[in-house]
Amino acid sequence: MYRFLLWGFALGLLAIVIACRDKQSADQLIPVEDFFVKPEKSNFRISPDGKRIAYLGIDDHCRNIFILDLGDKAKSKQLTYQSDMNVQYFFWASDSALVYSNSHSPSDSLRIFSISINSEQSIPLMPVKKARLRWLQSQKLYGSFLLASLNDRDSTAFDLYKVFLDGRSPQLVTRNPGNILNWFPSPDGKVRLAMTSDSVQESILYRPTEDTPFKRVYTTDYQTLIQPLGFVKKEKNIIYALSNDGRDKLSLVEYNIESGKEERLLYSNGEVDLESQGYSDNLQEMVFAQYTADKPKKLFFNKVFQRHFETLAAQFENQSIDILDTDSSLNHWIVKISTDVNAGGVYHYDVKTQKTQLLAEMNPKLAKAALSPKQSMSYQSRDGLTIHGYLTYPRSKARKDLPVVVLVHDGPNRRESVDFDAEVQFLANRGYLVFQLNYRGSVGYGKQFWTAGFKEWGGKIQSDIIDGVTTLIHQGVVDKKRVAIMGTGFGGYSALHAATYNSSFYRCAISMSGYTNLFTYIREIPPHQQQYLRLVYNIIGNPSKEYEMFKAISPVFHADRVKIPVMFAQGGNDRYSSLTDANQFVQKLKNNNVPIKYIYKEEEGRRFKSDENVISYYQEVASFLSKYL
Repeated sequence: MYRFLLWGFALGLLAIVIACRDKQSADQLIPVEDFFVKPEKSNFRISPDGKRIAYLGIDDHCRNIFILDLGDKAKSKQLTYQSDMNVQYFFWASDSALVYSNSHSPSDSLRIFSISINSEQSIPLMPVKKARLRWLQSQKLYGSFLLASLNDRDSTAFDLYKVFLDGRSPQLVTRNPGNILNWFPSPDGKVRLAMTSDSVQESILYRPTEDTPFKRVYTTDYQTLIQPLGFVKKEKNIIYALSNDGRDKLSLVEYNIESGKEERLLYSNGEVDLESQGYSDNLQEMVFAQYTADKPKKLFFNKVFQRHFETLAAQFENQSIDILDTDSSLNHWIVKISTDVNAGGVYHYDVKTQKTQLLAEMNPKLAKAALSPKQSMSYQSRDGLTIHGYLTYPRSKARKDLPVVVLVHDGPNRRESVDFDAEVQFLANRGYLVFQLNYRGSVGYGKQFWTAGFKEWGGKIQSDIIDGVTTLIHQGVVDKKRVAIMGTGFGGYSALHAATYNSSFYRCAISMSGYTNLFTYIREIPPHQQQYLRLVYNIIGNPSKEYEMFKAISPVFHADRVKIPVMFAQGGNDRYSSLTDANQFVQKLKNNNVPIKYIYKEEEGRRFKSDENVISYYQEVASFLSKYL
């Protein structure tokens, strides 16, 4: 009996220790650097025959290409040996050859090579030059050549070229008259379809052969999108496309590019737009349609593929599965598996054996960390729009009177969803409620919701943010005296706008590369994107015609109104945010004795990328919020 009591006491003590340890792990402050770990391996792509996987890994401080042989691991090897520049991207041109680009940065001079997997011989496909190249989808080899567009002749126009794998000089196929944005090849390598735009109108062009001129077959306005996905099998004039022509949501249709008419509607979702995934270039058919309300969902057309997907999904219950790549037979897949509380990993899935192989963990440092799930929510804006958003609570049990960080997404033509977000988890781990929202102008909810954000950068978009926080205050979730706003790009602009015009509502603001001057933002649009300028005028406004509005909503001209602490991070290579404007804004705050933490990194762009700068930035964020929130 005595021995039994001792055993019971020991079990009870052990239970208390475990409970305390679990509570400690739940409330543990995770080091900043653990949230922003970059995977050592990335950009996994499988060969067309499914026998090899290529990926980027680090060697001699540079990103290089490595090959994983699935049949014989002994044949796996490093393929490139860059020591002074990174491989920026690569793709499989055939079962035995890759095409890759290397440079010091994505904006560096154009360098394109092919490389043999067997001989490891690398061949330059064109001379090094200051130009931009866009490969035509789906980066397919047509005999001896690939198809690409190049702005070598004119920085604002991309001409159509054949690029030969053996290194012969690229051959001009069609000269761009100046307004063609995209070229679309047929399965036989002939380009019969092109899309033009002047930012106000988009047109579909068709030609039966490359020897005949393009004919305009249909024109839409800038609010209407017809997005080609691929050709219907055995057809030269029928494509699968996403279209919101005559409807609010992007839907899957079959479209006749010769007549400019929609043939039939294949699928439409009543809540959200469809996304561009799901077309198989090898099968020349739609395998599935995908859409995202909170999490991505798929509607399958190919029943065999559906069975394979469901078999895989059974191994990863309640987790998101993103199909990154497949071989030509669709028997080998590269997939990313993740949740909102787990960065997950990239896997190889063999359909025939039903086995998965982990290729890389996205963030092993957080694999066992206790993180916070995202909760979806919605509310009404003051003018009656339904706004969707997400709440990520801190790990503590508290659900009332919380300090909140409003995290505003960039774009604004992007959106939030229930996926893993290291920045969100970092803030929640520091004890803050994180509020994300898809304000008007965000994509995915139809064109009416998207266009509702036009010319509202400094107006109703900012009101949507305030309305969401106000809802949470009225619900008792948020402490109205502890509201911070934070973001990058447009999110950074929103933070600066909030500090300028709503200092009584927010406690502090954090801006990464926020636009201080919208005149500068539009002036700095590069030549190769000038065709979008009139669309930008519709979305933001025309600075020459709407000067007063631009001045009213540009924070740099009203910095004397800022009354709350501001943290402002800026990269020296950010082309959209002028260093002069940023310095002027910061100096005005200093002159007015407003607390300002200014972080400037000369070598960085719109987002900090070096590990040292990223970690340092978020350490400063933690310190800033701790002090003021």
